Amino acid sequence: MIDEFKERLRKINCDFVRFETLQTLQINLGNLCNLNCAHCHVEASPSGGKIMSREVIDKIVTMMERIPGITLDMTGGCPEMNPHFRRLVEKTADLSPRRIVRSNLTILNEPGYKWLPGFFREQRLVVAASLPCYLEANVDRQRGQGTHARCMAALRRLNSLGYGDDLELNLVYNPGDDSIPGSQKNLETAYKQVLKEKYGIFFSNLFVIANAPIGRFRKFLEAEGIYDRYLNLLAASFNQDAAKNIMCRTLISIDWEGILYNCDFNQAIGLPITGPTGEILKIEDLEAAAAAGKELFLSQHCYCCTAGEGSSCTGALVA
Repeated sequence: MIDEFKERLRKINCDFVRFETLQTLQINLGNLCNLNCAHCHVEASPSGGKIMSREVIDKIVTMMERIPGITLDMTGGCPEMNPHFRRLVEKTADLSPRRIVRSNLTILNEPGYKWLPGFFREQRLVVAASLPCYLEANVDRQRGQGTHARCMAALRRLNSLGYGDDLELNLVYNPGDDSIPGSQKNLETAYKQVLKEKYGIFFSNLFVIANAPIGRFRKFLEAEGIYDRYLNLLAASFNQDAAKNIMCRTLISIDWEGILYNCDFNQAIGLPITGPTGEILKIEDLEAAAAAGKELFLSQHCYCCTAGEGSSCTGALVA
């Protein structure tokens, strides 16, 4: 029997189940994507119909004007495919010291989107690029045939514009199976060696992220009859040092409709932040949702964030 994640944290330190301070606003611009990846927790695809509107984006900009200085983290789906992506980026240019776009890389080669790398550079965006392995066969198995080659072409283009040098280019790794990621430091060393020697590609940092047992990955686990085994593995690999650094203590996630969540994983399973009477909080309620001491909404999938070296949108939580 696996202990309830929230109670496990509470037994260590009651502060671990409470919001600390808002450092990052993560915007999920929708589930439209040019890929259909096997591990995708938001089940994004070319037919994704959840697309953040201009109205919601303008509300986010207004809120960031009231709370300047926080990191803006743009994700999806494929955030660049949102028709108002450019507007969000341009309107927040003077509002956030660090703006991250989470790109699948392949979109940078698609007709109609080849302007993106130059726009990233112009806007000084940090690029966090999904590359679940440096091996072609593993990437194509997880993300579709030919994806690895398209990613290499996109990375070369970003390198030519200064990414990986004076501009920050981070790659994101996740396992292709039901295992816990290995050492982030060791994986980064391997990535840098292979990508430089074989493809002439360089980058800034590698972020290692564990697969959350939700979305398409959960369906895979259940189809293979290994969901309980994976959840037990995550719980058995619980790291107390990682627990105090979980990203939901400093991050608020916003979905395509403007509803607030403690993280993108909670967003995927429909576990929003609610108020004292059970009302669902939206972008207009951000300050209330981000109040210091507000109790977090947690569930069993959260064990993926505390397993091994820990896991977050910026990689491992412990050295």
